[in-house]
Amino acid sequence: MDTITFPNLGLTVQLSPSFSLFGTGITVHWYAIIILLGVILGFLYACRFAKKEHLDTEYLYDVLLWGLPSAIVAARIYYVGFNFSAYRDNLWDVFKIWEGGIAIYGAVIGAVISTYIYARVKKQNVLQLFDMGVFGLIIGQAVGRWGNFVNQEAFGTNTNSLFAMSGNVIRKKLERMQLEGMAVTSELGVHPTFLYESLWNLLGAFILGLFHKKKKHHGEVFWLYLSWYGLGRCFIEGLRTDSLKFFDLRISQWVGAVTFLFGILLFVRSRRRTVTEESKNKYNESSDDVIDITSNQELEQSKEGEPNKNGDHSK
Repeated sequence: MDTITFPNLGLTVQLSPSFSLFGTGITVHWYAIIILLGVILGFLYACRFAKKEHLDTEYLYDVLLWGLPSAIVAARIYYVGFNFSAYRDNLWDVFKIWEGGIAIYGAVIGAVISTYIYARVKKQNVLQLFDMGVFGLIIGQAVGRWGNFVNQEAFGTNTNSLFAMSGNVIRKKLERMQLEGMAVTSELGVHPTFLYESLWNLLGAFILGLFHKKKKHHGEVFWLYLSWYGLGRCFIEGLRTDSLKFFDLRISQWVGAVTFLFGILLFVRSRRRTVTEESKNKYNESSDDVIDITSNQELEQSKEGEPNKNGDHSK
């Protein structure tokens, strides 16, 4: 049984990362249950907005069936690819996904690729499916981060803030990091970055839901998600102690920054397109009004020039 504490809040939680299923000897990990819960809640949230757009939810079922395994495999490949030194001596550990070690950016990439392929095969609007998909994705991310809480992983640097978090597994990891030369100590708590990201994603889900009412073109919700999530990861990742690195660069921070800029650029481009279309419509309406006025004036002038019953022209 592990212990997790929030000393400045006076909270202590005792739990085990896994349990035996009804005494059968089958081990069930809380991490997997939490991820599954996130998938279910995310799917239900996405269906809510699909119905508003009169999109058959059967398409979302298919997207989920295609996207979930693709996301898991891609998330593992992404993590292992940038952390291969930890698996080099025992390649079988690559498949022990229940021990943790997946990267959310890999999951997003896998889900996007599978959804794109599905949309092309079924001849559906790709961007519309992306819009609906991110509603489920952001809820899944918000819930799934609590799996990191159970495993006492993905935490941040030392802090003595109100939400400082500690635990027996966290202290052991900090001691190991300290031996490796990192400027950390097991005497202090750490930033609960899982909580920060979970709350950030919940706020993002709320904002995306509000924006959906103002959506003008397919893809705008997706672009907004990319910018929102990228911005959050760019800052939160800076607090992490276990970030994947490439040539001493925090990969997720750079990916977050690029994702933020990419999302913003495409979102602005879409909104400008809306303004341009509205301007053209107003111009066409004004042109039609001018044509109508001109036609009426010509009609009146022609009537004035017509002879009356006595043969005289009207004046």
